[in-house]
Amino acid sequence: METVGLGFYFEEMPIGRKFRTVGRTVTETDIVNFVNTIGMTEVLFTNIEYLKHESDIKGRLAPGSLVYCFAEGLLVQATLQTTGAAFLNMELNVKGPVFAGDTIHVECEVIEARPSKSREGRGLIRTRNRIVNQDGSVVIEYTPLRMIKCRAK
Repeated sequence: METVGLGFYFEEMPIGRKFRTVGRTVTETDIVNFVNTIGMTEVLFTNIEYLKHESDIKGRLAPGSLVYCFAEGLLVQATLQTTGAAFLNMELNVKGPVFAGDTIHVECEVIEARPSKSREGRGLIRTRNRIVNQDGSVVIEYTPLRMIKCRAK
């Protein structure tokens, strides 16, 4: 019987392949739980009065690290189950804010694909990941390099 929800293998990730994830709405509860879990007591995330009266940013702001974590969760669920071997590095750029009530998804393009020199049966994949909100605005862009399994021969 086929198991659904499994990740892509190296051979299924050629340069130029594009896909997107399903969406996820960032909620007030998500922000509160994340901020409290990691101890991020920055007033931008914990003080509504500061946001209303002193901040240039108005609205219930989500930490960029929360948005990135949600994006990774969306990608792992859709593309890396059982095939992801290692997260090696990345560059990340925050392009705009995400607020409570925003819905994000990830648009992904493979920009590098090569066999691993050090690990037989593994490949290295770099993607350009754009986290996009409901208005079509890119809010974060990052380029992770991951090691993933090759198909068994």
